[in-house]
Amino acid sequence: MQPRKTDLARTALQAHRAPLDMRQRRLLILCDGQRSIADLTGLMGREAPAMVIQLIQGGYLETGAGASPAPSSVPKTTPQPTPLPPASPAPGVQVERRRSLVAARIYLLGILEMQRNPMAAALFRDLQQARAEEDVVKVLQAALQALPGMTSDGYCERVRLRLLEALPTEHCDAFAATA
Repeated sequence: MQPRKTDLARTALQAHRAPLDMRQRRLLILCDGQRSIADLTGLMGREAPAMVIQLIQGGYLETGAGASPAPSSVPKTTPQPTPLPPASPAPGVQVERRRSLVAARIYLLGILEMQRNPMAAALFRDLQQARAEEDVVKVLQAALQALPGMTSDGYCERVRLRLLEALPTEHCDAFAATA
């Protein structure tokens, strides 16, 4: 079985408004009709088959001969996304999410770099130069507090949620107040 994206998946990946978590988005990107479930499991981990099933049930993926044509020949319709529950592993499988302060830092550096704002540039430099763990956390918090002044509330919330997915759990409590 080689899952392939549907029109709904392409729309969701372009719009960034679908109810998908970061791992589900990564899996959708990897599902190109060329990779098998075994390949996806090697790339994404043991929870990949369960996530594929969830995405198929949500209408984001399809398999077999009914797969849609290439994106250039897809009719332009706007399907309504089906809300998906967060990706969960098969029963009895313990999944350890990779969390690190470095990953959170790199993610927020990328977000700040995209903002065309002097405050974002200053926070970018501060985050690059921060070396001690507590300094990095302080700059991450300052950046999250400054971001609403640079961009939309919805975008800020998505950034905050993605950052919380990447942060080590011991630092997540410090970011609860920035919600």
